[in-house]
Amino acid sequence: MKRLLLIGTGGTIAAELGENGLAPELTSAQLLRYLPDIAAIAQVDCLQLFSLDSTNIQPKHWVRIADAIAARYRDYDGFVVSHGTDTMAYTAAGLSYLIQQSPKPIVLTGAQKPIGFETTDSKQNLRDAFTVAASDLRGVMVVFNNKIILGTRARKTRSKSFEAFSSINYPLLGLVREGRIVPYIPPEETGGPVFYDRVDPAVSLMKLIPGADCAVAEFLLQRSHGLIIEAFGVGGLPSYKAGDFYEAVRAGLEAGRTVVLTTQVENEGSDLSVYQVGSHLKRNLPILEAYDMTTEAVTAKLMWILGQTRERQEVERLFYTPVARDIFMAQ
Repeated sequence: MKRLLLIGTGGTIAAELGENGLAPELTSAQLLRYLPDIAAIAQVDCLQLFSLDSTNIQPKHWVRIADAIAARYRDYDGFVVSHGTDTMAYTAAGLSYLIQQSPKPIVLTGAQKPIGFETTDSKQNLRDAFTVAASDLRGVMVVFNNKIILGTRARKTRSKSFEAFSSINYPLLGLVREGRIVPYIPPEETGGPVFYDRVDPAVSLMKLIPGADCAVAEFLLQRSHGLIIEAFGVGGLPSYKAGDFYEAVRAGLEAGRTVVLTTQVENEGSDLSVYQVGSHLKRNLPILEAYDMTTEAVTAKLMWILGQTRERQEVERLFYTPVARDIFMAQ
């Protein structure tokens, strides 16, 4: 029988209702008591790292989770991380870079309703997560509402319904049906695991809106080591004031900052070569383009890269090197 570790971090799945609303209270061991039938799937040990609403999860918590898995990696066949849904996609991406090429499954799951509620998705999500963690699948995944999603491709796309997560620009890895895995994509070959323990949280995100002020970009570039700009459509920067955004980005790059352009459109990715507002930028400045990566993956990857190096050529090389199938459209 497989031996699994359930790592508790808080979230709605572990929440109880108080006078100020829902807040995580239950430990991983208390969650497990709701599922006595899990003993037929695997032997499960529990570890409680913290009890946080996922709104309060920071990059330092990704490192704590990764460190906990690294310290116990030889002792277990798979890992389940119970986590709040709001930032689960960021944590899944973060763990995908901190724990690369894992031959063992590392599964994140959570719920839209607490496990103690009469109507809840918690129990099924946990059962499915344990099923996947006891399987031959590899790497970091999100398991939610029967879906198995690659950690670098997950995004929360519904705020309330049980079908909360989608796989962006990549097929589902599979489904869990009545305790069995229906695989769609074969597991990636691994030579790891390879563990990392550093990220640089000084990364900012700016979403363009019509009439956006380039002073915001200038401020963020002063405060951050990396800036991600979510542009419109296939990508580009506005030029309604001569040279404003272009000059702001150029100055940031000259000051040693890293700038990534991505799209705020959920599907199909960026292509800066299409329009003048993007091609002029791409031809003349050493910016990075996210292509088909999710914003969550871009954020986590840039934090991971800048935690290893600030040398521009190495940053670019690492950014365009696929990790856990996070990018396919780079040219």
